Formats: sequence, C-alpha cells, structure tokens
Amino acid sequence: MLILALESSAKAASAAVARDGALLDLEFCNDGLTHSVTLLPMAQTALERCGLLPSDVDAVAVSRGPGSFTGIRIGVSAVKGLCWGADKPAVGVSTLEAMAWNAVDANADGVVCCAMDARRSQVYNALFRVEGGRPRRLTEDRAIGLDELADELISTGKPIFVLGDGALLCYNHLLERSVPATLAPEELRLQNAWGVCRAAEGKPPASAAELLPRYLRLSQAERERLERLKKETK
Repeated sequence: MLILALESSAKAASAAVARDGALLDLEFCNDGLTHSVTLLPMAQTALERCGLLPSDVDAVAVSRGPGSFTGIRIGVSAVKGLCWGADKPAVGVSTLEAMAWNAVDANADGVVCCAMDARRSQVYNALFRVEGGRPRRLTEDRAIGLDELADELISTGKPIFVLGDGALLCYNHLLERSVPATLAPEELRLQNAWGVCRAAEGKPPASAAELLPRYLRLSQAERERLERLKKETK
C-alpha cells in the first residue's frame, strides 16, 4: 500500500511517503512557520522526491488528534483537499498512536508514555508497550492531569519511557515526584508523518467526507462561551 501521510498536531509539521511499511521520503519542518504555509509544499516535495503524483498513492493519512486545535484542523483540511482532488480515500489515525511508533525505533522497554502539552497542568496522553515490533495500546487517548498520570505510572511498577512534544513537561513532573523515567532522545521525541504512515497500515481507508478531527476536549474559546452562557442563564 502506497501512503502519503501528513502530521501537523503540534509546532512541528511533516509529510512522508511509505510503501508497504517502508519509508520512501520524510520531510520535517520545525521553523515556526504556520502549517498552512508549510504542510502542502512538504507533501508535494515528498511526492516529487519519489517521482510520484497524488494520483499514484493508494490513500492519504493524517494524525486527526489530539493536539493543537489549529494544527489538527489544518492537517485534516489539507488531507480532505488532497483526497477530493485526486479521488483518493483517507485514513485518520491517533496522534498518540503514531507517536508511539518512535518508541519502537528506540527499542523502548516498559511503559511508553506519549504526552502532548494540553495546558492547565494536563497532557493529552496514552500509554503503550512495544511488543512484536509494534506499539500495543494500554489506555485510550485522554486528557489527564500530571499528578493523576504520575500516580498511574507509579502503580505499573515498570520502566517509563516518555516521548512527544509534551515529553519534557511530563518528564520534569515525574522527576519532581521522584518517579524514575527515561526521556526519548531528541531525534525520536516528536511525532512525525512516518509514524502516521505506520499507524495507518492495516487500517481501512474511508471517504474523505468521513474524516473528522478528534480533539478530546473543548477549545478555550468554546469553554469561555459556555461559561458566559452559564452566567447569562443564572
């Protein structure tokens, strides 16, 4: 299966092309430019380096969340446009599941703790273990407080491997709680489109119209709106 994948769930963005589980090209950008400027040009570059057109791929994959509300919207919208333009199906995958594939490359032992900064002393998180050369999910994706997550990790009694754009936040909190953990090396710490390709393998493609973001919680603007409505009804 030939997959073009996009990843824009946090500050970095990337695009990758993979065939049957083998990486053909990966474009990665973490220069502060908005994803609306960088994402589609990276996808075009990745395809061109492989001598491919959008019409050549079997499916277009994307991390659909959790993550940055704006980043997820841009990624999902870009994939919908690519799919509609080339008449291709889409595959949406969990950002955290895609991220967990980095732990496979790191030969991580014990519990793999994928973490993205969700603000307000929370992280978007899921726990995995590496088994048989792939991540096996231990929890669903969730928004969880740092103290609650630390308590859960302590209870496992296993080595802890932390990665993701919120890894340093999570790792420092664990150290403050005297919980030993291993921080993923910098080159394997951030989520990327190669992980999206691997997470998409084996998942059934669907119509781009069915591809929807998964945010896990309301945006700040939506929370503030609900608070105003509550006050107005009192």
